[in-house]
This record gives sequence, structure tokens and C-alpha cells, in this order.
Amino acid sequence: MNAEPHVVIEESPCRDIAGARRATAEFLLQHCDWADLDAVLLVVSELVTNAVRHTAGWWRLHLTAGQDTLVVEMDDSSPLPPVPREPDFTGGGGFGWHMVLQLAGRVEVCPLPDGKRVQATWIRPMSPSC
Repeated sequence: MNAEPHVVIEESPCRDIAGARRATAEFLLQHCDWADLDAVLLVVSELVTNAVRHTAGWWRLHLTAGQDTLVVEMDDSSPLPPVPREPDFTGGGGFGWHMVLQLAGRVEVCPLPDGKRVQATWIRPMSPSC
């Protein structure tokens, strides 16, 4: 059994972006206080928004905190990977995936039998030596 703290939001039809953000903020405050809360919340918001907007089915958010790592996994029912778009400064979007790639330490997209997983990982910053 994995002893690392984790939380899963499984009931996507009953959850929304605000609920995912609240659950993420609570999780980080309890288990991963070194993480950049604003950056992680923005990534979670973008991943949930993409799942809601670009898939016709379920989504699942899974957070895991190790001693020196934070992993955010977004599974959804679409097999199609996110596609970066040219940002539209007149209100047409196109900024989200670029932000995810910039804010997370590492981002991977993996196929699943019934969709895909987007995994964003952060590593605890090293403390400066005296």
C-alpha cells in the first residue's frame, strides 16, 4: 500500500472547477505546503477546464504528495492529447496549455485504455546552503 497522501475527485459530473480548486488547496495546505499554491491551482483549473470543455465524458483528478514531489494527474475520457494553440488576445483562448507547460516542473501525457492521463509534477525546491 502506498503511504503517500493522496486525494481523488472521482465524480466529475457532480464536481466543478471550483470544487477541484478547493480540494486541491486543502490538500496542498495539509500535505504539500512547499508547493506554489497559485501555480498548482492554475494548472488544476486549466486541466479541469480542458477536460470539461474538450471531452464528452468523465474526468478524474488525483493528487499525490511525496516528501519532495507533488503529482497532479488528470484522467479524462478523450484519447486525444492536448494541442497547443496560438493564443488569441481578442478573447478566443489558447493560453491554458502553454501555462500548464510553463508552471509545472514536468508534464507528460499518457494514453489510458479509456482515455488519457495528463500528469504534472513539481519537485520541492532545494533550500539555499549557508
